[in-house]
Amino acid sequence: MRHFLLLFPLLLLLSCQEEQKFADLIVTNANIYTVNTTQANADAMAVKDGKILAIGKAEEVNKFQGEKTQTVDAEGQFVMPGFIEGHGHFSSLGESLINLNFLKAKNWAEIVGQVKEAAAKAKPGEWIEGRGWHQEKWANVPEENFQGYPYLYDLSEVSPDNPVVLYHASGHSLFANKAAVKAAGISADTPSPTGGEIVRDFDGKIVGVFEERAMNSIYESYQGYLETLPIAERTARWYKQIELAEAECISKGITSFQDAGTKAFEMKRYQKLAESGELDLRLFSMLRHPYDTLKTLNIPDYQVIGAGDNFYTCNAIKSEIDGALGSFGAWLLKSYTDKPHFEGQNTTPIKDVENIANMAMQNGMQLCVHAIGDRANRVTLNVMEKTFKKYEAEQDAQAKDLRWRIEHAQHLDTLDIPRFKELGVIASMQGIHCTSDAPFVEKRLGNERSRLGAYPWRSLLDAGVVIANGTDAPVEDVSPIESFYASVTRKRADTGFEFFTEQRMTREEAIHSYTLGNAYAAFEEEIKGSLEVGKVADFVILSKDLIKCSDDEILKTEVISTYIAGNQKFKSK
Repeated sequence: MRHFLLLFPLLLLLSCQEEQKFADLIVTNANIYTVNTTQANADAMAVKDGKILAIGKAEEVNKFQGEKTQTVDAEGQFVMPGFIEGHGHFSSLGESLINLNFLKAKNWAEIVGQVKEAAAKAKPGEWIEGRGWHQEKWANVPEENFQGYPYLYDLSEVSPDNPVVLYHASGHSLFANKAAVKAAGISADTPSPTGGEIVRDFDGKIVGVFEERAMNSIYESYQGYLETLPIAERTARWYKQIELAEAECISKGITSFQDAGTKAFEMKRYQKLAESGELDLRLFSMLRHPYDTLKTLNIPDYQVIGAGDNFYTCNAIKSEIDGALGSFGAWLLKSYTDKPHFEGQNTTPIKDVENIANMAMQNGMQLCVHAIGDRANRVTLNVMEKTFKKYEAEQDAQAKDLRWRIEHAQHLDTLDIPRFKELGVIASMQGIHCTSDAPFVEKRLGNERSRLGAYPWRSLLDAGVVIANGTDAPVEDVSPIESFYASVTRKRADTGFEFFTEQRMTREEAIHSYTLGNAYAAFEEEIKGSLEVGKVADFVILSKDLIKCSDDEILKTEVISTYIAGNQKFKSK
């Protein structure tokens, strides 16, 4: 009896260990692309406790099947790591799903029509908000316009009593009607601020478009209106936006989202949601406020890594240095071809960007800087290089792996491309921007700058630079399939227009940029981005093989299922 009592704990331990080997889920009969160079393909995968337990041949993986194991027959479909959105705006995506959305609008008349309908339903004094218009993408130019922009008369006529604020697709300009302009206290004599422009015609009339820093007056007036609403209403609206953004992303195969500009109050909410198990996808946030606000915050209070079982992280600070090409805000080394003697906007004082860089370094955080124009990218690289040298003596070997990022990096001088590799800077680019902007890039930059430096993925990859991919949603549709198509074809889906295809990515490179590349860009490559034993079981089942299908078939790809931590979060009907 004494021997049995001594032996019993050992038998119990062995029994528990054996039980732990059984998987919660096994995916079989699958065409798995792992993004793991040591085991690129597999046909089965086992999951336990939200992580990958085994992956490889079915006969090996099936050894982990127990009585309680759920099995999924993938029916030969393509399985890959869940897409990681490398640069988007999470709460803004949700907001765009509530407010007027003009991403698909083909002309100004459609936009005016939507506003008219909204005004008919609006309460007196209620603001009407929308986003997604882009004058360069309309089928025709409005009859009465200035530099392609319509005047504010139409919007003012259909909404005389309700202020209207419509953000450009890029988020770097807005259109306002007379009621909004009046509410903001803007008159014919109001000067344009530094780093922005109140667009006026040759007679000095306000057109209705406010670019870059000139948006602030309208924005602040709108925020003032929102603050008059009950706190409970505003809070409920924010949480509704987050629910909508989650559902939109997950339905499109996105399992992680890198939020390129999160407010401090949002971070606390995200952390609480993650820790209570209420975040449905994984979120990586970049703290974003002007320097004058950031310096009032205790930055370590907002640094969080892996909260809620790796569902929420913030270890980055976001800044910006210029605007967008479509709204003439990209800061260039020489003038716009279609706007002579104008080189774009430096939207944030360089000294402020340097101060934010110092703040990031002092707190051991990533610095992520929005830079689109070639001058903006050069100046950003200069700021980063200057900061690295300043702190070089204090850095140990680990600290030198900083992985600072340039967000967008759209238009580069060829001399600056090797500097990304030399400095270890990640090019966080958005594939869909290339083909979305393609119709007007040459008009803005001319042939040579467009050919050599516009979205130069091939040049960057050949130089050994890590590229992170995404959509900049809600600037573009958050669909990774559409952005993947743009990355490997540089061809517009609607017209077939091709944009310097010699700079395209291979299929493997594009998938890497949307999975392991993005994970690396957030210091998360050890836990996700590829399907390997020990990593989180975030994966998607797709209707097409993105490695082997034809270019035309890419856009026909459907998301069959999305799994996060081994749990099915979406299934197509």
